[in-house]
Amino acid sequence: MYTYLHNPRCSKSRTGLKNMKEGKRKYELRAYLINPLDYDDLVDLQKKLNIPAIEFTRTWEKEFSQAWLTKDSSDDEILKAMAKFPKLMERPIVYDERWAVIGRPEENIINFIKKK
Repeated sequence: MYTYLHNPRCSKSRTGLKNMKEGKRKYELRAYLINPLDYDDLVDLQKKLNIPAIEFTRTWEKEFSQAWLTKDSSDDEILKAMAKFPKLMERPIVYDERWAVIGRPEENIINFIKKK
């Protein structure tokens, strides 16, 4: 079972969702701006992505500077801010019980669901 972190206002997220539907895999749709991930969920997601938190952070969003973050901020600082400001999280993201992938480019999602 996959979880798809979705922002319906984002064209990349809508395209990724289309790929999920075409892949005919079971998934849970989570509108993360309405139902945000908490800090522990974000720590788990980062482990599944296997990248520094800054690499799935939207640094150009105003909330990034409002949270007093810089590109040198620690993973912990970034994940705490992301829990408070879910808009900071890159999208879309698909994950399962072991792995996660950012859906940019969209081929990442296609390749991820094909592996299963």
